[in-house]
Amino acid sequence: MPPLIIQTISLALPFNLGSVNCYLINTGKDFVLIDTGCANQRRQLEDELAKAGCQPGMLTLIFLTHGDFDHTGNAAHLRVKFGAKIGMHADDAGMAQHGNMFWNRKSGNAVAGLLAAALFRFGKASRFEPDLLFEDGDALTAYGLTASVVTLPGHSKGSIGVLTADGELFCGDLFENPAQPVLNSIIDDPATAQASVEKLKGLAVQTVYPGHGKPFAFDSLT
Repeated sequence: MPPLIIQTISLALPFNLGSVNCYLINTGKDFVLIDTGCANQRRQLEDELAKAGCQPGMLTLIFLTHGDFDHTGNAAHLRVKFGAKIGMHADDAGMAQHGNMFWNRKSGNAVAGLLAAALFRFGKASRFEPDLLFEDGDALTAYGLTASVVTLPGHSKGSIGVLTADGELFCGDLFENPAQPVLNSIIDDPATAQASVEKLKGLAVQTVYPGHGKPFAFDSLT
């Protein structure tokens, strides 16, 4: 397969809460989008896809690292517009189906879930059921990627990532890089998150692409 072209699309979050990363991968034939941002920056996301040459029919997979609305907010819209399939882990699917970020989390409640949906503009039109449910080790060769799925629970129960054959890891919100690479500041299950970190130490990870902040070398984690 030809070398992958990876484009980082950084989208602003509402109320000056920072930004979130989407990663558009050009496989040489089609495109894969990892995470979709939230609905407040939908036009910018679509503009970036168009600039990259990604037209309807060319986006084969929308890979969601987890169910938080700042990552899933445009998935339903893009599926309709581009004809792409949405894939995520079953343990986070209920977030998207019910519009509740705290659906499977230890912390949070119904009120918090409603506030989060309003904050990130995740209304009923944004809800969806995924087309694909990924598990650890699933290959992504059908979508032009020499890569596999890695389960990385901790930030959420159904957090997953993509690890390419070249050691590029798209980790969702397990890690972040605000000023230096660290474990994400929002962790639902710290022990499970640490187990995910230890799991990665046994894999051939070179570069980490986080959901928030710039990519970094895996061995730079302190």
